[in-house]
Amino acid sequence: MRILLVEDDAEAAAYAAKGLREAGHAVDHALDGEAGLNMASAGGYDAYVIDRMLPKMDGLSLLASRRDDGDETPALFLSALGEVDDRVSGLKAGGDDYLVKPYAFSELLARIEALGRRRSGPAEVTTRFKVGDLELDVINRTVRRASQKIDLQPREFRLLEYLMRHAGQVVTRTMLLENVWEYHFDPQTNVIDVHISRLRSKIDKDFDKPLLKTIRGAGYRLSEDEG
Repeated sequence: MRILLVEDDAEAAAYAAKGLREAGHAVDHALDGEAGLNMASAGGYDAYVIDRMLPKMDGLSLLASRRDDGDETPALFLSALGEVDDRVSGLKAGGDDYLVKPYAFSELLARIEALGRRRSGPAEVTTRFKVGDLELDVINRTVRRASQKIDLQPREFRLLEYLMRHAGQVVTRTMLLENVWEYHFDPQTNVIDVHISRLRSKIDKDFDKPLLKTIRGAGYRLSEDEG
């Protein structure tokens, strides 16, 4: 998705943009409402992420202007204002979703991707995953490879489940920290490396074809593909 992020807090914008790009999205950033309006008017975006309180033009006015011009691009508001009336005003201004600060990046990412899927209807809930001859059953909490049962610790199971839900994609450290460990910051430890190593020894070591790859400088990918 190509996303327009309108956020005047440079540090917060850099954090969000970095995570979105790591997740495979293209991100353009505007520091104020007027710049955001000009960029949105140029078109070509799949979603808007707009801070509500912006210099030069507030986020509500920005989006309302685009809606008046017939722009139906899905939009999510970010705001420290979290009362019911605040959320209602955001939705009335044309917003499709509203996320209160401070937020977890994983929730921001999930909400943006949900906006992209919304017109296609609800997705089917998947409880069984398969990558090559590796199978994971969420309900029964079982893992098998080549029909051989693999015993995983709870954290290892969560790690593998997350990787299998994103099979074929590069999964970043930020995504793992927030979704598997529920950290919304980097604790600067090797906890991910340790668990990836343990998981790899269980699902790859005794089998001919490795499935769990380290993508240097980016993260990890679970895939049948080489490389």
